[in-house]
Amino acid sequence: MSVIKSRCPVPPEQLPINQYEDMRDSWFYSWGGRSFGGYLKPVVMLWVISWIISGPIVAASFKPGRYPLPFVLLASAGALTMPMLALAQLYVGWLHVGQRLQQDAVPYEESGWYDGQVWQKPEDVLNRDRLIMDYQVKPILQKVRNTLGALLGLGVGLVTVWQFL
Repeated sequence: MSVIKSRCPVPPEQLPINQYEDMRDSWFYSWGGRSFGGYLKPVVMLWVISWIISGPIVAASFKPGRYPLPFVLLASAGALTMPMLALAQLYVGWLHVGQRLQQDAVPYEESGWYDGQVWQKPEDVLNRDRLIMDYQVKPILQKVRNTLGALLGLGVGLVTVWQFL
């Protein structure tokens, strides 16, 4: 009795496991998998760099020498925009790969948009992909979601304090 091995027809770059590994190893998407300090460092650096844009914009309305507190509050809130956009992109990317890992069938294209196919994952591949989703991707999604919520809350808090000045 011969054992017939199922051959995966999905191009390697479209396999969910390869997409996961590419994201895990990429410069930007690897932020989510770092330790908490390593994860927050680029977020904070992006916030500091965002001051280059938000500072002059807010300074046009609130001169830093004359209105220092409103200037700092609003420039800080405005500088949160870039980190929040970066985190939103991080979240959407990981969510997409996570959803592909959880699916029991993989849609793929052999040579272009006109020849879409679907490959049914074998049980062992499906179990492996779902374990990766549960133990690798879900914690990243949770971390990014919590950070986005905290930054949104901080921005709303800064603007609220400014309203009561």
